[in-house]
Amino acid sequence: MFDAETWANLALLGLCYVYVFAIILVTGRVGRGLSRNSSRKFLHIMIGNLPFLIPFFSYNKFPLNFPFFVAAPFVIVTFLVSTYSPVKSLRRKIPELTEVTEGGHQLGLVFYAISYTVLALFFSAQPFVIAAGILPMAYGDATASLVGEKFGRRRFKIFASKSVEGSIAMFAVSFATFAVSLLFFSAFYSFSLSSSILTALAVAAVATIAEALAPRGIDNITVPFFGALVFLFLMGG
Repeated sequence: MFDAETWANLALLGLCYVYVFAIILVTGRVGRGLSRNSSRKFLHIMIGNLPFLIPFFSYNKFPLNFPFFVAAPFVIVTFLVSTYSPVKSLRRKIPELTEVTEGGHQLGLVFYAISYTVLALFFSAQPFVIAAGILPMAYGDATASLVGEKFGRRRFKIFASKSVEGSIAMFAVSFATFAVSLLFFSAFYSFSLSSSILTALAVAAVATIAEALAPRGIDNITVPFFGALVFLFLMGG
């Protein structure tokens, strides 16, 4: 029999799954009145809120790394609804997620899930490190895409077409969301807020550069990994 602590962690794990599937359903149905890009970015943003639940897991280390178990199944799920899926019938069974996937890079959501899973595997006991990678991708990259799509006038291209307006928006939103997250995490973990805010500026800057330089879809890998690495380097691990 499981003890009370195990049941509490299992309940929170179940809540995370319910949250993710609810967001997928809402995105697929409500998003039909929006562009596929807007729907996809809404999904990115809402999934990016999961790091805020990690402090409430007491099992966050191998082999009972529950935050890892939150993310890992979606690597498989997102791949199976992509055009590369060997199980084509599954794409018809989850049309909400399939439609969102078809709106952008076919493996974009897979890369998102991989990034989240890897960070959760190593840093579940330090969710602010996960936030350093995930929030710039979830909020910053989404804002950059939406602002660039609507207001982008000054375009540049390295591997993919970007806009100066979108990059500025990404930097501002990445910094703001990550800085707010640090205030939240400071209630659970001991670290210097003053130095962390300066680090948040560096994280936002590097994440913005990573997004601007990355080919389409690959930014879902480069942004979270570089964001987390910058935070670890400047905060001494």
